[in-house]
Amino acid sequence: MDDTSQIQPPPSFVEIYASRSGKLLIAKPELVARYELCEDLATHLTEQASMLYHSGNESEEGVLSGIHAGLAAEGSVVPPNEARWITLRLAELLNWRSPKLPEFDAS
Repeated sequence: MDDTSQIQPPPSFVEIYASRSGKLLIAKPELVARYELCEDLATHLTEQASMLYHSGNESEEGVLSGIHAGLAAEGSVVPPNEARWITLRLAELLNWRSPKLPEFDAS
């Protein structure tokens, strides 16, 4: 992938891989690839989250917290900071209130 990619990760995702001064900590092609993976996961999880909620789970926050726990577990394909972003993006896609999740410092 080259620097002419049309995909522009949103600032909320770029923050994961930027220092306090705003400098990227990974190469732009890697950032775009990580973003595409996370966006795809969030989109893919919308149906599962909705099904979980409508099959008897008490709250949207409970569903999102459970999904986050799975994404942030040891051995996951995404690191904890991406698991947090995916969960917050999932809430946004579903128009659900964002759950309280731990913050992660990239620097």
